Amino acid sequence: MTEGANQSDQGFQNPVAGFGVTFKAMFKKRLTEQYPEQPKTTAPRFHGRHQLNRHPDGLEKCVGCELCAWACPADAIYVEGADNTDEERYSPGERYGRVYQINYARCILCGLCIEACPTRALTMTNEFELADSTRKDLIYTKDQLLAGLTEGMVDSPHAIHPGTDEQDYYRGLVTEAAPGTVRQAAVSKGEPAVVDSEPVAPAEGAPAAPAPAASPAASAGSAAKPGQEGQG
Repeated sequence: MTEGANQSDQGFQNPVAGFGVTFKAMFKKRLTEQYPEQPKTTAPRFHGRHQLNRHPDGLEKCVGCELCAWACPADAIYVEGADNTDEERYSPGERYGRVYQINYARCILCGLCIEACPTRALTMTNEFELADSTRKDLIYTKDQLLAGLTEGMVDSPHAIHPGTDEQDYYRGLVTEAAPGTVRQAAVSKGEPAVVDSEPVAPAEGAPAAPAPAASPAASAGSAAKPGQEGQG
C-alpha cells in the first residue's frame, strides 16, 4: 500500500511540477525580435560568411595551399591552386588559388579553416543571412568571396610591387599599388592577351608618365581624306 501511495503521489506531482514552469513563464515579459526590420547586432568576432582578403595593392593573399580544405570537418571547401606567371600574377608568391568554393549547405561556421590559413587570406565576416532557395546558390565561388577593392588597389592580376618580394608583403612594407600599375589580362579566364586598363594615378609630386608616340600608320590614317580607307 505504501509503495502504491508513493507512486500515486508522484504521478500527481510530476505534471504539476511541469506545468509550474509553464505558469511561471506566462507572467514574464515577452521578448520579440523585430527581424528583419531591425537586424540583430552580432558580436565583433561572430563567425559569419567567409571572405578572401587582398594585399594593400590588390593582389590576393590566398596561395592555394589547400590547408583550409584539409582542416574543414564538414568537407565544405574546395580549392585548386595554380602557378603565377609574370604575365598573369594573382598573388606575390609562386602560387594562387585558381578555384575556391565554399558549400554553405555543409559549412558549420566553426572557424577551423581560418585558423589553418597561413597567410590570413581567409577570414569570417559578420554576415549571417546565407539562406537560399537552391543548393546550387549555396555554393559560393571565388568571385563571391573575394574582398572588394579599396583606395590604392588595382584588381588582380597585375605585377608585383617593383623592388619587393613576397616577404615584403607579409612584413607590411607594401601599402598600395605602385604608380603606373595596370591590370594584366586574365588569359586563364578566357580574356584576350591585351586588356585596356587605366594606370594608377602617380603619387603627388611624381612626374607623369609620357604619352605614347603615335605610330606612322596611325599618322597616315589620320591624314587620309574622308571616304578613303587606310591601306595595309
